[in-house]
Formats: sequence, structure tokens, C-alpha cells
Amino acid sequence: MTSDTWGWRARVGILVIHKDAVPEAEIWGMAPPGVTVHSARFASPRTPGSDFQGDQAAALVESPDIARGLEQLGQLRLDAICLCFGSSSFLAGAGFDELFAEQASLRAGGTPVTTAPLAMLDAMRTVGISRPHLVSPPWFTATSYAAAERYFADCGLPFAGQMRFDLGAGWRDRETYEIYDLGGQWEVRPEEVYRQARESLPAHADGILIPGSGFRTLEAIEPLERDLGVPVVTSNQACLWQCLRMAGVRDTGIGTGRLFDHRELPRVRESALSGKAS
Repeated sequence: MTSDTWGWRARVGILVIHKDAVPEAEIWGMAPPGVTVHSARFASPRTPGSDFQGDQAAALVESPDIARGLEQLGQLRLDAICLCFGSSSFLAGAGFDELFAEQASLRAGGTPVTTAPLAMLDAMRTVGISRPHLVSPPWFTATSYAAAERYFADCGLPFAGQMRFDLGAGWRDRETYEIYDLGGQWEVRPEEVYRQARESLPAHADGILIPGSGFRTLEAIEPLERDLGVPVVTSNQACLWQCLRMAGVRDTGIGTGRLFDHRELPRVRESALSGKAS
């Protein structure tokens, strides 16, 4: 018997870049009963074969795809919309997201809008992360990392450490910005995310932050929290959590980490983490 898939509790919208399948898969996978997810796509503001260039704030604000997506999603009687893309916001700097969300809401006919960086900020503050360890996707360039570090530091959340996920020997001779263009996103395995995040956690970090909407990490959240005793916040997890809060849905039983169920996790002994990279 087919279950009722109508969004009778909430309907959320997401804006996703043109070749990213992960946000829909992970957000649908997390969504509690009675919540539906509706997407619109936009061309990535990064030109294939190159790093981010130019005015990223203008690239988002002036994108015809985003304007069209907001207008179309705005006609679906949604409860909230999230821009599932962080790099341009990081490069634009702290303060951009609030202005973008306000203007985007107007474009969407009044539907509340948030962004992945805003969701991650609120999520980290909710679970008590103040010194996050950054685990970034393999296509995160030096430009992207520097922008993210500055963005979160300006918001009062400096990184305790950072590592870029390693896809393996076959990818190490590629320019970082080429990895996504060549399909590296399809090669990410959650068990390897778990292993690398666990091995790299600094002793002085009080949580893990995993940005990157196209970075498949959902299955690694709860094992990392159980085994390390620190909260984990990922981009797609935070995006759904924020949209559900905006919709007034406070489901705590969907099995995607402390952010949703607010369990108190015992911090592992500092000695157990000594020798980890910082």
C-alpha cells in the first residue's frame, strides 16, 4: 500500500545547482512523515575548469535561474525555501545571506527563505559548537576554504582545525576545482567520510562542521557523534532542520543526529584525541 506523500505537515523548497543530486537525496531521506521537498535548479556561478572568480554576491542576486526558481517555488504554497549552496555566500562575506534571504523572499511571493550558511550557523549555535573542526569536500579550493574560514570567524565561530576530504590516489593529481567537474562527487563514500573525520578531529574542537551541499555525508553523522562524543552539523542536515523550524515542525525522531534529537553526548576524553591533527 502506498503511503500518503502529500505535504500535510509542511512543504519545503530547495534551490540546487544544476548537476547536484545530493541535496534532494539527503533531504528527502531525512524528511519526517508528512513533509515534502520541492526543488528548482540553477547554473553554478563557477565556470567549469576554473576557480570561483568575480563578484559572487552579484552572481547569485543576478542569476536568472535563481530568480525563476524563486518565482516558481513561490507559487507552490511552501512553508520555507533554502538555497542549498554555500560557496558564493562564503565569498560574498558575512551579512550577505541575510540580505539575500530578505530579497529572495520577496521574489518568492513572501515565502520565507534561508541559506545553507545561515542554517549551519544557527545549527552550530543550537548544539553548542563554538570551535568547529571543518571537514570540507574534495573540491573545496584554497579560495573556498579561506572564504569559509573568514565567514565563520566573522560570525564568532573560528575553526579549531580543518581537513579536505581525500578521494584517493586517482584524484590527487587533479586541480581541486576540477574534481567536481570530473564527477568526483559521485565517488564520495560516507564510511570514508567517517574515517577521515574521526582521524583528523583535534582535541580542542567541540564539534564537526561539514559544509558542501553536494558532499554525501548523511550516513556518517550519527556514527561520528556516537564515537567521538561531539555534535556534527552538515549542510543538508542544517538546511532541512532550519526549514522545518521555519515551518513550525519540530520532529525529534528522524535519526539524523543531535541537531534533531538534542541528546546529550558525553565528550570523549581529551587523552583519547591527543595526537590528532589540528
